[in-house]
Amino acid sequence: MPYSFNLTQHILAAKLLAIATLLVVLSGCSPSNDFAREEYLLQGNTMGTTYNIKLVGQNIDVVKIQQGIDKKLKQLNQEMSTYIADSELSTFNQSTSLKPFNVSTGLARVIKEAVRLGELSNGALDVTVGPLVNLWGFGPEYRPETVPSEELLAATKAQVGLDKLAFKNGRLSKSIPELYIDLSTIAKGYGVDLVAEFVEANGINNYLVEIGGEMRLKGFKHTGELWHVAIEKPLSTERVVHQIIVPKDNAVATSGDYRIYFEADGQRFSHIIDPKTGKPINHKLVSVTVIHPSSMTADGLATAMMVMGEEKALAFAEANELAVYIIEKTDHGFTEQSTVKFMQYLK
Repeated sequence: MPYSFNLTQHILAAKLLAIATLLVVLSGCSPSNDFAREEYLLQGNTMGTTYNIKLVGQNIDVVKIQQGIDKKLKQLNQEMSTYIADSELSTFNQSTSLKPFNVSTGLARVIKEAVRLGELSNGALDVTVGPLVNLWGFGPEYRPETVPSEELLAATKAQVGLDKLAFKNGRLSKSIPELYIDLSTIAKGYGVDLVAEFVEANGINNYLVEIGGEMRLKGFKHTGELWHVAIEKPLSTERVVHQIIVPKDNAVATSGDYRIYFEADGQRFSHIIDPKTGKPINHKLVSVTVIHPSSMTADGLATAMMVMGEEKALAFAEANELAVYIIEKTDHGFTEQSTVKFMQYLK
């Protein structure tokens, strides 16, 4: 099945592998009768990947809950997929009109947050960067893994930029006909939030929701233990746990560049593109993990900070009081740093 979001299936794979979805690790608290409940596992497909949801409670109508979840995720795809030709976002992208475009409540919510994070990060997160991703061979067009010419790079960069996108009063517009929006860096996180909100609306307050590596957790496991998550060691050859965290009632998102890349003329090119240079990132930062109440926000922030590099990312995180954990690659191995706000979640 083709992937539903068009930034690139490689980014989806990197995200999926950047976080271990579930680890059963003792939290240090003892099970109690209050949490001697059943744990239900719901699994399915969405956005070209899978979802895994754990619900804890008694007498949960899992058939009804899963039907509701699938309905909401189907609607999300119809609003934001770039693989569905008649989706809301595809219709906007295909249009050459500069007139304002009415959007649904869901798409408006995601666009609004994408623009906010883009401005907050000074353009490090840019949902119009898709043409550059395609140019470097990481997009759905699967172009040869070659370095583009400076002329072609400049021409493509001219089609990219949040300054060419306007969102006002629930209406979306572009200032150039070619502008193309791809929400891959934030839409899966929104999907997690959407599912979590639906689950809570049905009276379930102990759960773990995971879609394509993005997570949101609340409450406890059926044993009374807190949910635990593993951050992977940023290796391209194997999957190894690097750090255990206890996110509590929050979302977790990790972005990394250590699995998807190509090499040309002895140089390594990452799939993560810096919108300002139009080129793959080139620094020592290899992994960023963000803990935040919103999975959508954590998703976008993790990507933005990967673009920034280690020094700017840490300074940005501290300035905005974010819970962030970064891993850098050095000549002597990996080094880690975390913000003060993140330390409370370390195991």
